[in-house]
Amino acid sequence: MAAPTKPTIPWKLRVTTSLLSLLLKASRRSNGTVNRRLFNLFDPQLPPNPNPIDGVTTSDVTVDATRNLWFRLFSPTTSSSAATLPVVVFFHGGGFTFLSPATTRYDAFCRSLCRSINAVIVSVNYRLAPEHRYPSQNDDGFDVVKYLDENGATLGNVGKCFLAGDSSGGNTAHHVAIRVCKERLRFVRVIGLVSIEPFFGGQERVESEIRITQDPLVSLDASDWYWKAFLPNGSDRDHEVVNVSGPNAVDISGLNYPKTLLVVAGFDPLKDWQRRYSEWLRKSGKDVEIIEYPKMIHGFHLFPYLPEFSEFLSHVSHFIVKQVAGS
Repeated sequence: MAAPTKPTIPWKLRVTTSLLSLLLKASRRSNGTVNRRLFNLFDPQLPPNPNPIDGVTTSDVTVDATRNLWFRLFSPTTSSSAATLPVVVFFHGGGFTFLSPATTRYDAFCRSLCRSINAVIVSVNYRLAPEHRYPSQNDDGFDVVKYLDENGATLGNVGKCFLAGDSSGGNTAHHVAIRVCKERLRFVRVIGLVSIEPFFGGQERVESEIRITQDPLVSLDASDWYWKAFLPNGSDRDHEVVNVSGPNAVDISGLNYPKTLLVVAGFDPLKDWQRRYSEWLRKSGKDVEIIEYPKMIHGFHLFPYLPEFSEFLSHVSHFIVKQVAGS
């Protein structure tokens, strides 16, 4: 069967992503700053809810108020003891620049994830660029893991911990995984990484970036803007945080890097970078499993009315169950 030549997405998704693309473009100023007042007008936020909704309760936990570092805790009510459940530390997308765990779509996504895989979800509110450039996001992510190492025993089984993230959050999850491998944590043991359409790149223009222009949320111009807003001044896209498999990549061959589930969308302009990442993991002696959705666009997993959404949750659940059983 020939590969699809255009994404198969319903009109509802086309309208939603097109409107979001317009909002993001309007909020990104040409001088590298963000019009947060404008964006926040159209970024509905949900408060935590201690009352069960679809079998999940939520609460917000402060890690460091001085830098607004906190996480939203999603706990399934179907389990008699949350302390026995695996813990998934999740990093949201948004180009390192937008959104939060309270964003309606991410609250709903983490709620679905919590319910479907029967795990505790820790959704991290990290500092945003360009006000806070690299490595602020990675520092915040690792500090949440350290918080769980010191305080997480009552929240879930941190000895069966996963890191996960989508888009820019997938980038953060990768670098936090490296930090965890290099540190000596007492109780947290990361046994898996779920990388959902991760945001990687480089100075080179890969074929998928040039060819795929139908994705409303990812374009060369937008990606370049996000990297420039995120990176330290004077750095280019071959920086180790961007081109994770490139000339400046961190050597992970000697690290106990977790087995990775990599989710790829067929019409994501970033997919060639994601495939290079998987090849680099294998060359570094690490296990990686790839699930590809050939007809989907970047960010499809955030839309539960798509048939692929339930398939995605099933794949993630299977991966986590398998890793827990083998740990």
